[in-house]
Amino acid sequence: MTITQLYYVLAVAENQNFTKAAEKCFVTQPTLSMQIQKLEDQLDVQIFDRTKKPIELTDVGKKIVTQARNIVNESYRIQDIVDQQKGFIGGEFKLGIIPTIMPTLLPMFLNNFIKKHPKVKLKIEELTTEEIISRINDGHLDAAIAATPLEDENIKERVLYFEPFVGYIPSNHRLHEHKKIDVSELDIDDMLLLEDGHCFRDGVINLCKAFKTQTNDKFQLESGSIETLIKLSNEGLGMTLLPYLHTLDINNKEKENLHHFNEPSPAREVSIIYHKSELKMQIIEALQDVISGVIRGAIAFQNVKIISPLPK
Repeated sequence: MTITQLYYVLAVAENQNFTKAAEKCFVTQPTLSMQIQKLEDQLDVQIFDRTKKPIELTDVGKKIVTQARNIVNESYRIQDIVDQQKGFIGGEFKLGIIPTIMPTLLPMFLNNFIKKHPKVKLKIEELTTEEIISRINDGHLDAAIAATPLEDENIKERVLYFEPFVGYIPSNHRLHEHKKIDVSELDIDDMLLLEDGHCFRDGVINLCKAFKTQTNDKFQLESGSIETLIKLSNEGLGMTLLPYLHTLDINNKEKENLHHFNEPSPAREVSIIYHKSELKMQIIEALQDVISGVIRGAIAFQNVKIISPLPK
């Protein structure tokens, strides 16, 4: 049994196709198939049910894949040990970022990180929290930036900053004249929300439900982007809540619609998250250092109450 054979098994399990798996592994399809067949012969089991289209794992194959993923990840740790011993920070690093953080945080730190660590090849994807958790657990992401806590036993979290919620309230809304707003004044039935799948949406719903015993879950409008929520609110269709960093780039006229909360301000916890196997920690720590440095001057809030991003 070899690490290479296990790597090929993982590729087939992911792609459910021998040809696509071979392309990903940069080998010929006969080479990949022969190595997997040798492993099956040695173990005297069938890992894949080749009669199914697409190919499926057998029951024992599912257990083998789980263990193979652990073994392959641990084999990568050897290179990590060498890199850390040499103080080397470089190589490919796959980073996921949730949509409500990507447009504000990424421009703040990316250029600084590239200049400071030019040997790191960042591959960044915008993904939902659910997609991020799945890809970290499958080994397809090295780390991610997301709202936490996520309460996943396989994932570790390092807090980067706390980002307060800010009310965006148009002039025709009942709360517009309030200099500051209180959480107890929120009504989910006149709130514009992001579409399902955004953890910031779940945070807003959790915030509202904490102070309202009866919720009909009737929402006026839902949108896929925060920018659209602001435009809909400007049309007088309701208020919305924004992450604090999103308020820094809106124009002066729109800033008149911003209303901060009475302390402790509701806020989300933003963390860099990664698998408990702790691979590529030197790059994760470098990211944390750069992001913490640039965010320190942008967010100075201390008295906050963290709102869970998990749907309830």
